[in-house]
Amino acid sequence: MKRDIKSLSYEELNNETDALGLPKFKTKQIFEWLHKFGVGSFDEMTNISKDLRAKLADLFFISSCEIEQKYVSKLDGTVKYLFRLYDGEYVESVIMKYKYGYTICVSSQVGCKMGCTFCASTLAGFKRNLEAGEIESQLHSAQKDLNIRISNIVLMGIGEPLDNYENVIKFFYNVNNENGLNISMRSITVSTCGIVPRIYQFMEENLPVTLTISLHAPNDAIRSRTMPVNNKWGVDELLAACREYIKKTNRRVSFEYTLINNVNDTYECAKELSVKLKGMLCHVNLIPVNNVAERGNVKSSEENMHKFIHVLKKYGINATIRRTLGSDINASCGQLRRNRNEVR
Repeated sequence: MKRDIKSLSYEELNNETDALGLPKFKTKQIFEWLHKFGVGSFDEMTNISKDLRAKLADLFFISSCEIEQKYVSKLDGTVKYLFRLYDGEYVESVIMKYKYGYTICVSSQVGCKMGCTFCASTLAGFKRNLEAGEIESQLHSAQKDLNIRISNIVLMGIGEPLDNYENVIKFFYNVNNENGLNISMRSITVSTCGIVPRIYQFMEENLPVTLTISLHAPNDAIRSRTMPVNNKWGVDELLAACREYIKKTNRRVSFEYTLINNVNDTYECAKELSVKLKGMLCHVNLIPVNNVAERGNVKSSEENMHKFIHVLKKYGINATIRRTLGSDINASCGQLRRNRNEVR
């Protein structure tokens, strides 16, 4: 069975070229074609002989993401893609433009196992993990389509990144490689719903990647109702892991907190959250809940959101309310894939 050559690390690719008896510089050439230029075919590797291209094609394939649907926000220019993978599955990505450049939100799995009640990603079911090359292909497809250079990456699309740990870590190294996209790891953010053992494992990697925790509640009673993962690793255990992460890496942790009307947006919730986070090197990103028809959640009022952030700041917690981008194109991930699967 052919393997995805784009999902090999530089070292793994070098082992393959060694096995073929090729000189060292061939590894760099092939890696550049795959990762810097994002080619979709071995025939595009024009400085490599036809014989070698044929040999590579016999052994490997190149993963890609084909654009199935594309939506552009008339409000802020945010672009949302539904990508079709080689096996007919679908994932989503979102491109956002900021003053400092373009950021892409990528998917790490086809579907999600976590079952969070405010998210659309789980509605069409979990199918499989994405390989490192498939995660990266989302960048290449978007860059080519929009003729842009992406400088920042967030893993907040479909899937739980730390549930696909090995492929995600390989993706970090491949996009960071100077022979590839050469994106700084400091420009990468990975989000997790709170798989505690993986947080400790990620801590030992000691990578300058920003860690974001999808917290969304100050206590187990509320969080377990909206996030099933909390039944395995509760709020206090999760926050203890975050404190260890900060102590080990000396890096700030961000907390995502989706505000749902009359669920987790009360004064009492804000105060309890403030007490639990006090003294921690962290930032809280408050997010109005997305409108997902099947979920029935209602976002907090502007008044309640500002009351909530006022309490956090009163206790010395660094917090902001996230600006909503792409609201006219349902830019939150999971909804396009769900709709596409319904018509198949």
